[in-house]
Amino acid sequence: MKANAKINRTLALTRKELLSWFYSPALYGITAFFLVFLCVWFYYLRHFFAMDSANLRPFFSSFPFAFIAVIPVLTMKAWAEERKLMSEDILFSLPFSEWELVMGKFLSCLLLVLAILVLTLPVPLSLLPLGFFDPGVIFAEYAGAVLLGAASLALGLFLSGLSKSQGAAFLGTAAILFLTVIVTGLSPYMPPGMGAFLNYISLSFHFESFSRGLMDSRDLTFFLLTTGLFLFLNTRVLIFRKLS
Repeated sequence: MKANAKINRTLALTRKELLSWFYSPALYGITAFFLVFLCVWFYYLRHFFAMDSANLRPFFSSFPFAFIAVIPVLTMKAWAEERKLMSEDILFSLPFSEWELVMGKFLSCLLLVLAILVLTLPVPLSLLPLGFFDPGVIFAEYAGAVLLGAASLALGLFLSGLSKSQGAAFLGTAAILFLTVIVTGLSPYMPPGMGAFLNYISLSFHFESFSRGLMDSRDLTFFLLTTGLFLFLNTRVLIFRKLS
């Protein structure tokens, strides 16, 4: 009974957050940006039609870059807005645990990311007549995109909890996501130990195997642990703010 009550409270918070997003122009703006960015990257910058190969890897390789702009918009107002509007005291007074509050915010953002990813399906589907695309590879690529989005959202929500304004939360999340993308390119120029460490903490590095259609258990574990870690840290931030 207690478990069902916790799930119901979390789902109620998730629905509340989703409804608030449906009335936000920002959601439709970042959705349009995401889709346009992917198409420009894939068709024009990576010259798909000149590749003469049935390969969607260039399409999925753009996801980490697109998330740099999309994820911060989804997470920046999660906790920073509560602080700005001084509504967090009301939120903390409600009969919800810290985990329920965090999961409500996280699940609503994750569902929005899933909806945006579904809108990208016409790209691979429209290319099916041009060659043989392995469905298993496409599934792995989308699974990696979901895991990448989940880890990025957890990081963004944690930083939003630390921030006093939406602007600071946006910039902090965008900067860290940007660094996790570019460090992979810098790692070959670093000492071996440092290069390996930079690759290990890079979200885009762990996404690479998925973008090739490979589901490596090490990368899967990394994304799940990273998501769980930042969600846990988010609950610690809420406890600290509640007590302060």
